Amino acid sequence: MSIVNSLLKVFLGDKSGKDLKKLTPLVDEINKHFIGMSSLSNDELRGKTDNFKQIISDKTSELVSSIKKLNETIANESSNIEKEKLFSEVEKIEKDLTETKANILDEILPEAFAVVKETARRFYENDSIKVSATDFDKEIGSKKTYVSIDGESAIWKNSWDAAGKNVLWDMIHYDVQLIGGIVLHQGKIGEMQTGEGKTLVSTLPIYLNALTGDGVHLVTVNDYLAKRDSAWMGTIFEFHGLRVDCIDYHKPNSPERRRAYNADITYGTNNEFGFDYLRDNMSHSLDDIVQRKHNYAIIDEVDSVLIDDARTPLIISGPTKDGDRHEFDNLKPKIQNLVSLQKTYLSNILSEAKSLINNSENENGGFLLYRVFRGLPKNKALIKFLSEEGVKQILQKTENFYMQDNNREMHQIDKELYFTIDEKNNQIELTEKGIETLSKDLDDKDFFVMPNIASDISEIENKGLSPEEEAKEKNDLFNDFNVKSERIHSINQLLKAFTLFEKDIEYVVVENKVMIVDEQTGRIMDGRRYSDGLHQAIEAKENVKIEAATQTFATITLQNYFRLYSKLSGMTGTAITEAGEFWEIYKLDVTEIPTNKPVVRKDHDDLIYKSKREKYNAIIEEIINLRNQKRPILIGTTSVEISELLSKMLSRSNINHNVLNAKLHKKEADIVAEAGNPGVVTIATNMAGRGTDIKLSQDVINSGGLAIIGTERHDSRRVDRQLRGRSGRQGDPGSSQFYVSFEDNLMRLFGQDRIANVMDRMGLKDGENIQHPMVTKSIERAQKKVEENNFGIRKRLLEYDDVMNSQRNIIYTLRKNALRGDKLQIDISNIMFDTIEEIIRSNKANNNYKNYEFELISTFSMTSPISESEFLDLDEETLITKLFNELKTFYANKKELNRVIALPVIKNVFENKSNSFKRIVVPFTDGKKVINIVTDLEKSYESNGENLIQDFEKSISLAIIDEKWKNHLRKMDELKQSVQLAVHEQKDPLLIYKFEAYELFKSMIHILNKELLSFLFKSNLPNNQGNIRDAGSNMNTNSDYKTSKEESLNSDQLAEKARSIGASASQNSQKVETVTRELPKIGRNEKVQIQNSLTGELRTLKFKQAERLLQNNDWEIKKN
Repeated sequence: MSIVNSLLKVFLGDKSGKDLKKLTPLVDEINKHFIGMSSLSNDELRGKTDNFKQIISDKTSELVSSIKKLNETIANESSNIEKEKLFSEVEKIEKDLTETKANILDEILPEAFAVVKETARRFYENDSIKVSATDFDKEIGSKKTYVSIDGESAIWKNSWDAAGKNVLWDMIHYDVQLIGGIVLHQGKIGEMQTGEGKTLVSTLPIYLNALTGDGVHLVTVNDYLAKRDSAWMGTIFEFHGLRVDCIDYHKPNSPERRRAYNADITYGTNNEFGFDYLRDNMSHSLDDIVQRKHNYAIIDEVDSVLIDDARTPLIISGPTKDGDRHEFDNLKPKIQNLVSLQKTYLSNILSEAKSLINNSENENGGFLLYRVFRGLPKNKALIKFLSEEGVKQILQKTENFYMQDNNREMHQIDKELYFTIDEKNNQIELTEKGIETLSKDLDDKDFFVMPNIASDISEIENKGLSPEEEAKEKNDLFNDFNVKSERIHSINQLLKAFTLFEKDIEYVVVENKVMIVDEQTGRIMDGRRYSDGLHQAIEAKENVKIEAATQTFATITLQNYFRLYSKLSGMTGTAITEAGEFWEIYKLDVTEIPTNKPVVRKDHDDLIYKSKREKYNAIIEEIINLRNQKRPILIGTTSVEISELLSKMLSRSNINHNVLNAKLHKKEADIVAEAGNPGVVTIATNMAGRGTDIKLSQDVINSGGLAIIGTERHDSRRVDRQLRGRSGRQGDPGSSQFYVSFEDNLMRLFGQDRIANVMDRMGLKDGENIQHPMVTKSIERAQKKVEENNFGIRKRLLEYDDVMNSQRNIIYTLRKNALRGDKLQIDISNIMFDTIEEIIRSNKANNNYKNYEFELISTFSMTSPISESEFLDLDEETLITKLFNELKTFYANKKELNRVIALPVIKNVFENKSNSFKRIVVPFTDGKKVINIVTDLEKSYESNGENLIQDFEKSISLAIIDEKWKNHLRKMDELKQSVQLAVHEQKDPLLIYKFEAYELFKSMIHILNKELLSFLFKSNLPNNQGNIRDAGSNMNTNSDYKTSKEESLNSDQLAEKARSIGASASQNSQKVETVTRELPKIGRNEKVQIQNSLTGELRTLKFKQAERLLQNNDWEIKKN
């Protein structure tokens, strides 16, 4: 394939070369403006920014004016139909406005980029810059030390603090950086090598796009980089009057964070941007919404954010009913015993296989060897034996035989195993022998066997039972199925935990908690948890506290979050290998930016050894050799375990070194700072200095530069390129060498057989290696297989979330309309029409007038305005229109009645001088439950109660939407797990998921619509003035989601709870899952006092007896 690509490049040209050819004229134009600006005064240079803003304002004024006039018309329009048309017109003009601004920015790009470059030059060549002081200069000068005010002048220094480190401005944009800036502005990904100044490159498109005032987001992988870069580059923007802020300095939902988003330029971490979006869509108050429209984002280390982090969705969650109920503790001893039995049995089988193969009985030996491989593929003795001459070929030959004809003979291999492992697909399956062993001590031999639903139901139906008895037996069968399904799922997760997930590789245990290690970066993923109970299984394995299961309140993948932006771009040193994924998912093109100076680093072909022992010994020898040359050495590892193993080996050889891994990631900045010193040895997982450069002294450059040693090939070529890229920055010398063995994971799973054959034919002895470009290419092909597999997993995740995303957009739009209130009347009107249409059509089809009347009364609390004869004679469209108009009038009268009842009470409270209320709580009830509405007292008084009615509609809508959406998310979580069983029926789980999800959502919307209309139509305001109270007197900051019919939380309290739940998603190291107890811890035999919230009845009884009553919302524990 590489030969074909080479030929195509010869005849058609290289994509990178074509891209650069198009951009060269723009670079020449930028430099032409840059030369001309040297004659401008400092004030004239700053004046360019105002000129650009004026150009944008002048060219968009007509569109902005049209939008303003339409919005004024909407505010005065009473017809919902006309309002909807006007809103559509506004949206169309807003799209035109966005396109117009984009065209203007393209026009002014050369001059705007030149302004930034000239500003950088002046800061570089001068210790300070003197300008006429503006109000903004004075504001900055009052907060920052690098600006001082001297009379009517402001003096800007060229050094300042950046995240605790003093920086002196020493950069001017190279031509290749100008190319990078153009690529980012065009909404593409710029691949720029390490040390090429990506942070400086970003200043160009940030400045240009910030001129519109619509906001620019710079997204980083961690808060240190966000804070550092906002301070480091921020001065350049502030010099031109642009506001810069970083969200990671401020608390979630705070006014400070809102101000950060309202700044012209906003820095922050990918997780915080995503969590803020979710929090905004959980808000119950406009004051809590911090983000504005998603305009333009530049993602630093774009491959890390959009590929590595995209595997795990962002989740805000809270306690769920029975969340602490699980069987992991009970099942763990049985699984531990099962794993131990399999290990003991297979150790003996492996010894027997070795003996047979050594005696040339390859067929029998291969049979036993394959059994060991099916049972424990990660067994270290097996991995070592497979690296010996000819052994892997015997295994592959045996595997090919037993896998033919759709695994027809595989039962012969598996019959003595307790479970089988498919390591490539990360799957485990119990065998019949395993089930028998687990059930050995149990009375019920089918304790771990799933019932055959179809045949069992058929048997029940053939028994000739009464309908009640038949229903009971079927119900018992379904309950048994659910219990056993959950039990087998727990067993599979425990088996995975014990056999596929290794401590210090996939996870670490820190402070008695299981913490996931990111396989791509080596960093601890704080707060992240494995899904589907796997995390709880690992907690059981490690004997740490098993956290209760939680319920999702809000979730989104990073892929779908970043697709919200009108324009998206990114920069990284390693993107070209993932170019296909960037285009397919994000429609982002990748452009390779040339280096400012040619790369002189020597990248050696891989050295391949038979065993890890030989490989590590060779690495130690090479380290000693390089150290004697006074060269710094960076050793890249793929796991904490390998880091610690190499550290021990170096210590035994008396070699001083630093270790940077997931356990010690907090020392990253200090260790990376030392890594470029002569003779310093640094062991690091693949995060090695991401976002920071390893700088070299002249002595190190003279001795050959930084030496990179890779201890094994990573699954992804991109990660290997990232490690290599740490050396050879800005024309520095350096070298890179990867060491590989046949025991490495990549080689075991996807290594090319030809390499093993070559080594066998050459008859290499222990410690000898092979090195050839063909071998290196072969390894890269193996990496490509893994990358394709990983891309499939990420794409699958996105396909599932796309289903959720379409539903999420509908619900979040409903929430936004309710919260803002501008489109709420349209939504209520549409819901009313849809519900009426459904009632009429479903009953008209059967001419069922009685059921039609019943549905009308139960939903709207209104007798039918249509007689039975009219119902039977008129067509559906006429009936729908007539009923809709009648209900619209009825609802308008209902609202007016509530306003009239409330007004005297509001006047009395407002005019009572002894009250100092600002916001009041007004209870509304539909006869079943009470919802407390919070409203502004003064506004309600001045509007004669209209504001109260608007707040009523808003609060009711939000409360019911949130309740139904939360329940729907739980059902969607359950659905996602249950559809995976479809694989066993040769069906695509995704297709079933899409169909079932649609049906679930349709059902949820139907229930939501009916409940919302029912409460709006049936609710009344109690006549008792004593029910009106100060909203501030009953604020509840508890984050538990617990309400009762008697005393529901008011909208201010709901807002406070949403803030509390949302904040917990990122506080304490950005925890994704928050677990809180819904009830106090009570012994089952302890006596408690419970109260009926409707009747006030009190009872004292044991907690185990009270539990049944507490499940009904009418009863609650009375707190002392």
